[in-house]
Amino acid sequence: MRVERLDFYHLKMPLRRPFKTSFGEESVRHCILIRLRGEGLEGWGECVAGAYPGYSYETVGTAWHVLSEFFGPAILGRSLERPEQLREVLAGYRGHPLARAGLEMALWDALGHAQGKSLAEMLGGVRARVPVGVSVGLQRSVEELVEQVSAYVEAGYQRVKIKIQPGEDLDLVKAVRLRFPDLPLQVDANSAYSLRDAAIFQAMDAFNLLLIEQPLAEDDLVDHSRLQVQVKTPLCLDESILSQRHARQALEIGACRIINIKQARVGGLLEAKRIHDLCLEREVPVWCGGMLETGIGRAANLALASLPGFTLPGDISATARYYELDIAEPPFVLNRDSTIQVPRGPGLGVQVRYAALERFLVRAETLRRP
Repeated sequence: MRVERLDFYHLKMPLRRPFKTSFGEESVRHCILIRLRGEGLEGWGECVAGAYPGYSYETVGTAWHVLSEFFGPAILGRSLERPEQLREVLAGYRGHPLARAGLEMALWDALGHAQGKSLAEMLGGVRARVPVGVSVGLQRSVEELVEQVSAYVEAGYQRVKIKIQPGEDLDLVKAVRLRFPDLPLQVDANSAYSLRDAAIFQAMDAFNLLLIEQPLAEDDLVDHSRLQVQVKTPLCLDESILSQRHARQALEIGACRIINIKQARVGGLLEAKRIHDLCLEREVPVWCGGMLETGIGRAANLALASLPGFTLPGDISATARYYELDIAEPPFVLNRDSTIQVPRGPGLGVQVRYAALERFLVRAETLRRP
């Protein structure tokens, strides 16, 4: 298809409840939706950059600038028949993986409609539904955390991840494990600790955790390898893995035993699949991370998680976990076996609710082919 028009929409969507990590607390979620159009086709993508540079250096402001001033103009008027071509066009630009991923997602969606194939089918997915878990942010008290976890277990989630930070870690793990002795449980530190805190993670070995996610700095593979030999619980890397090369290096030096794959973090679905394929070849478990996506990004995550190497439940969750009103339909619903159905329609397999988009719209911009 020849790209004739790009529309960017900055949305501000209220969360059902605040989500707190070691980076900070969000009560509303900012994101950019991208609509790519040409030759009678259109595709939607989601850039998950947030309001402030916490998880990533990218924000809605930087992503908007890069998309409207560089990435967008670079593809207008070009014929793109494969996602690999988009990657080639943008190869001369450095960084900004969240912006790249949103644009690439829109192209995948458009090409799926052109070919009459679902995104899962295009990627090589093998599952009709995927196992999912829920991520629970930091709460005001240990009691409130246990209450939140209990509510999600009651709702049907069979795997829970809790956020931790210095001063709020072992007591949280102990309380949740005491209440749920057999619950598949993992923790996420979001890079909040250093190697000096090894004793904290050694103590977590007693609680039979699935994994400890990103305990140390995102740019420190070496110290993660030093920590992994000191603990029995598998370390899982998130922020540290920005490409297949990072994944390979992390595995080669023993920095982790599990990898969290977020297609947004690594610059799109193409690179996410490359990481998946590497880990599948090396028999390393992977799972799909989430970024509080709308139904657009959630659909892409589900398609990705349908690949055969995703053997652990992902942080995808049902639509109602985060939003009273989403901008895409149909909503994603948790099945009784803690799975969610993979969309089977063309492309992403979801439709945008324009009334909801208008309700949450902050600003919009259109780029047209000269």
